[in-house]
Amino acid sequence: MIRADQPDVLIVGTGHAGAQVAVSLRQHGFEGKVTMLSRDRELPYERPPLSKEYLARDKPFERIMIRPARFWEDKGIDLRLEADVVGIDPVAHVAKLRNRGSLRYGKLIWAGGGDPRLMNCPGADLANIHSVRTRADVDAIMAAIDGGARRVVVIGGGYIGLEAAAVLRKLNCKVTVLEAQPRVLCRVAGEDLSQFFHEEHRRQGVDLRLETAVSSFKGEDGSVTSVQLADGANILADLVIVGIGILPSVEPLIAAGAEGQNGVDVNQFCQTTLPDIYSVGDCAAHKNAYADGARIRLESVQNANDMATVVAKSICGQSSAYDAVPWFWSNQYDLRLQTVGLSIGHDATVLRGEPAERKFSVIYLKDGRVLALDCVNSTRDYVEGRKLVEARAKVCRNELANAQVPLKSCIS
Repeated sequence: MIRADQPDVLIVGTGHAGAQVAVSLRQHGFEGKVTMLSRDRELPYERPPLSKEYLARDKPFERIMIRPARFWEDKGIDLRLEADVVGIDPVAHVAKLRNRGSLRYGKLIWAGGGDPRLMNCPGADLANIHSVRTRADVDAIMAAIDGGARRVVVIGGGYIGLEAAAVLRKLNCKVTVLEAQPRVLCRVAGEDLSQFFHEEHRRQGVDLRLETAVSSFKGEDGSVTSVQLADGANILADLVIVGIGILPSVEPLIAAGAEGQNGVDVNQFCQTTLPDIYSVGDCAAHKNAYADGARIRLESVQNANDMATVVAKSICGQSSAYDAVPWFWSNQYDLRLQTVGLSIGHDATVLRGEPAERKFSVIYLKDGRVLALDCVNSTRDYVEGRKLVEARAKVCRNELANAQVPLKSCIS
């Protein structure tokens, strides 16, 4: 059954990307019918705080909502929760919903994000093995801690795993982090930054193990009790958190004929290869100028918001291409990491400042030009370094390394 309430714009997903499309459409004067569909049962909320302030209970859920509940009604946005899109007919412009019939649409924006990558080994279905992707995930983790869980194994030494480990130490849990790669943050940062965070977590009491693979989980009464490692070691665990990345949620688009290998491919206007269908956010694979034109996905709030604005402007007849400088952040203990640019393909690094002082930056170069910066407790470097990244500036390495020389003075 096709429902009669056809939206002019149908948005699938209510994370940062989907919510920002709806907000931007109204900001740019769009007066048509906008419908948002979410698999979640909650109103749109921010995801980054889940592994930080929300898990630490420093922020209640109301403070991480993207907009107050009344906002969506006031803006005339039809928000439907627990509505899962399982199929797309791009010719008929119809989206099929699980157990809810179908919706015709004028234009469709796919902001489906991704699903957490799960462990594929015996015992992975035991209770108290969790991801950190939704409010429900984190509520379950907090409930386990409230119930007495104190021995926690975190699988994955990326940002999510390390952020969760930092919060759990604050909550007086015994934390073990298992990373399959030779260093933490291996896929996103250089060796200087990896070593710094490795040492910091060890200093904070985290048992951090590198090049360590999990073979299975053991349990009693249906709940996890230990993690079995490939080398035969066994780690007792009341709670396991899996943070090993996401799989882009794009199956209905690919099944409908959209191009894409890692996510769904979009052009500079965030259009997929299907008519009147756009994609934004974590699942949208685009050619990025700051990655030498390589087609990549960016899992960041910046990318979600900027892509959403591009699509909203396009629908409102104010076409503009996506060309934003990537930036990211991570909070761990009292450390604020801010990243600008992409270090993909760098051939040299410059260390600026002293890691021992807990305030420094790592600058990534390629052919002598600045690609990216990782700035720890150094907001000034982050702000001024952005200009160097935008300009692909070629700067003397001695100047970059001298923390007494403001980076803005290196811009010619």
